[in-house]
Amino acid sequence: MSTEPSELKLYFWPTPNGYKVSVLLEILGLDYQLVPINITEGQQHEPDFVAKFPSRKIPGLIHHRGEGVVDRVLMESGAILLYLAEWQKRLLPSDPNQYWQVLQWLFWQVGGLGPMAG
Repeated sequence: MSTEPSELKLYFWPTPNGYKVSVLLEILGLDYQLVPINITEGQQHEPDFVAKFPSRKIPGLIHHRGEGVVDRVLMESGAILLYLAEWQKRLLPSDPNQYWQVLQWLFWQVGGLGPMAG
């Protein structure tokens, strides 16, 4: 776990994409604030949400990395998963061949299996 001061906010609704990120945050043992975005009521289209996440989709992650440091604002589950793994320096192999195998399967899940699973 990183020792730098930070605050994570996960904009979430209980969908497969929302769960992907929350599961990884739990695996990594990171503290985070859950911000429910009720997509059945259209909250993802509200101006405050769209200003942060123009895709109008969950999940979204804001990583406040400390005073004087620009927040990291991310959307798209695959990008968030990759960011968290790289930030924590965990779960991604250092061997280039293995690294690209992991990314290949991540992209397959995001673009292939994920849309079919809902």
